[in-house]
Amino acid sequence: MISLHSHSGQHCLHANGKLEDVVLRAIELGFHTYGLSEHVPRSRSQDLYPEEEGLAPSDLTTTFHNYVIEARRLQTKYASQIHLLVGCETEHIHSSSLDELEALRASVPLDYVVASVHHVNGHPLDFDFTRYAAAEESAGGTEGLFLAYFHAQREILERVEQPAVVGHFDLVRLFRPDFPLSEEVWKAVRRNVDVIVAKGALVEINSRAWKKGLKDAYPQRDILEFMISKNVKFTLSDDSHGPTDVGMHYTKLFAYLSEMKINTVYTLARDTEGRVTTQPIYNVLDHPFRGNLERAQEE
Repeated sequence: MISLHSHSGQHCLHANGKLEDVVLRAIELGFHTYGLSEHVPRSRSQDLYPEEEGLAPSDLTTTFHNYVIEARRLQTKYASQIHLLVGCETEHIHSSSLDELEALRASVPLDYVVASVHHVNGHPLDFDFTRYAAAEESAGGTEGLFLAYFHAQREILERVEQPAVVGHFDLVRLFRPDFPLSEEVWKAVRRNVDVIVAKGALVEINSRAWKKGLKDAYPQRDILEFMISKNVKFTLSDDSHGPTDVGMHYTKLFAYLSEMKINTVYTLARDTEGRVTTQPIYNVLDHPFRGNLERAQEE
């Protein structure tokens, strides 16, 4: 089975554990493809998180390059046991963020990108409610925040190179899960979905939403139903933040897929010329991994 979005405490201070232990846990659970996707480095001191106190943006750059070196080592070391992909997860915090992303990808060969938005007007959305509320205020309220979020997402989607996975599509709902989507917000959602389909990007169904207390995985079911109607290609992600998160809520994830009648998902794999391409996994609800995972979680 697959997950195309993950982190480790070795290279991300709000995660835990060593990157190799994440890989070993994925092998133990029977994943056949696992994506490593540490955050790209942030370039401004004001964008550092509280746990990064005492660090400079240059330290994050060093950490990211060390991550790529270690991930490539693990990719080779465990090639006979698991298909590892080495990627990154985007940030879009200020006007130069996407230029920095393009420069990074030009200088560091990566297999793919997880295209995510975590900030609006410089305020993080998923750190805590206080910072989320500050983002709301900066955007003129909740609807303004949603619109700003989906606008930033569209900017990433239009510029990011393929192959790409769209990370936690509706993360902006984290602290406002019951906020009704206005027609203006739906227009923004529909525009973004159109870009995703046109570019051939994958949308992750991300099980970490359940750890955050949401009713459904990202995307929530109203948006997911619309995406299904537009023939979006889906992939799966645990968005793990350490070894104990690998495969997190995947039993519930399979039930969600069944409920939403999704039986084909997509993965990334190398073709005969070494290019990373999108490949389907049919009859995913009958995949042996499902039973193996359920048994492993009972032990």
